[in-house]
Amino acid sequence: MFRARVVSLLSCLALSTAHADALPEEVHLGELTQLTFGGENAEAYWSFDGQKVILQRRAEGMGCDQIYTLDIFRDGMVVTDQAFSPVSSGQGATTCSYFLPGDQDVLYASTHMAGEACPPKPDMSQGYVWALYDSYDIFKAKADGSALTRLTEAPGYDAEATVCGVDGSIIFTSVRDGDIELYRMDADGGNVKRLTHSAGYDGGAFFSADCSQIVWRASRPKVGKELDDYQGLLKQGLVRPSKLEIYVANADGSNARQITYLDAASFAPFFFPDGKRVLFSTNHQSPGGRDFDIWAVNTDGTDLERITHTPGFDGFPMFSPDGRHLIFASNRATAEGKTDTNLFLARWQGEPEAQQATAAERLMADAEWLADPAREGRGIGTRGLEEAGAWLEARMQALGLQAAGADGSFRAPFPVVTSIESGADTRLQIADQTIPTAAYTPTGWSAQGEVRGDAVLAGWAMQDADLGIDDFAGKDVKGKIVIARRFVPEHEKLSEPAAQRRAGDLRK
Repeated sequence: MFRARVVSLLSCLALSTAHADALPEEVHLGELTQLTFGGENAEAYWSFDGQKVILQRRAEGMGCDQIYTLDIFRDGMVVTDQAFSPVSSGQGATTCSYFLPGDQDVLYASTHMAGEACPPKPDMSQGYVWALYDSYDIFKAKADGSALTRLTEAPGYDAEATVCGVDGSIIFTSVRDGDIELYRMDADGGNVKRLTHSAGYDGGAFFSADCSQIVWRASRPKVGKELDDYQGLLKQGLVRPSKLEIYVANADGSNARQITYLDAASFAPFFFPDGKRVLFSTNHQSPGGRDFDIWAVNTDGTDLERITHTPGFDGFPMFSPDGRHLIFASNRATAEGKTDTNLFLARWQGEPEAQQATAAERLMADAEWLADPAREGRGIGTRGLEEAGAWLEARMQALGLQAAGADGSFRAPFPVVTSIESGADTRLQIADQTIPTAAYTPTGWSAQGEVRGDAVLAGWAMQDADLGIDDFAGKDVKGKIVIARRFVPEHEKLSEPAAQRRAGDLRK
């Protein structure tokens, strides 16, 4: 009863807007306006006529989020006497609301059929996790909340629904087949089709304006400990959102491809009006992972650009249908000691010439990404190497290159020696003494065969004029076996590990 009364009161609560200053670096955010003041306000998505938004909100004193609509424009002007209009009943938890074409009907996910109370909060003793309440189902209603109709009835989590403006079809996230995947259904809930088939969290999808493409966030846990952790949490109705990347595909799920490689929590993607670029929120620039900003990237993964620069959270960006305005959620005006998230409206300002990256800057950005410690040195068997391979494939595809590898891939398999084991025929004999195999290690690039000859000790076997070192000076080594020490000698120019590795490479 208390929550229902709060919802009723909020419908009468009048708001006023306020001018807000964008930072100088936020060159795309013109005429920035704060729309809400206090509470948690997020996931505000435009009506198809571009006059209002539907959002989820939790005001002080409310147990969990509820769905509201909020007028943004009237007669071409920003509404200054705004009021929240409730859509959901105030029972259970709600999330992920969206208008249907015509703006008379809306969608949202709710747990109210499992009870009036808010679901229990997730167990954070396992780290930061999101709850996938199996009581969430997707509902359709009139924009005033009446005529509520259930659209999904499969066991488990059904939520994160958004709508194609062309035919009213719905893309949503579900665990109905045992993993967190994307599905598409008609506006009445029929004709359900699965779109994704990879292990990991596929969710938060949106259509492009012409509905020819979809964009979403996804995790791809590596086989082993990562996948075991993911599947173990999923059995508890939980997911860890710390590693999410942005993917795009055709609207039927075909030609799916990863477009970010930030090794961070990247989510809330939304297409630019022309469908060639994507906005999203990520914490990859934050060493502690606590600051989220809005970024943009082309659908081929190029031209990554930072849009917002404030501390705290900036996320859930969405262009108005005409592409002139951007609405997003932010902590930028939150008073110290508060945790409010509010809605902001900006007039989108186009790409200024000074902000265009030069060829050198693009090359440097690529080099920095490949050399980032998150790539783990791109060593054999590392996730960083796999990410780098996928990154190169995406670049080749973007250039229009034709794949010539096996099964239409850009990759060609080849053997790599990762370890050496001594066998029955492995033997080292010096004069009349046979050396135990445990006392030496054959190199992976050595050839099979037998070698006989006199031995010559040649220091570190280095010849480097810049260092003033020539370990072969005065030594006759032709036709003989050279014995060299490992690593490098002490030298002022060899104090750094990189120089030591370069000079100490025996293959030279």
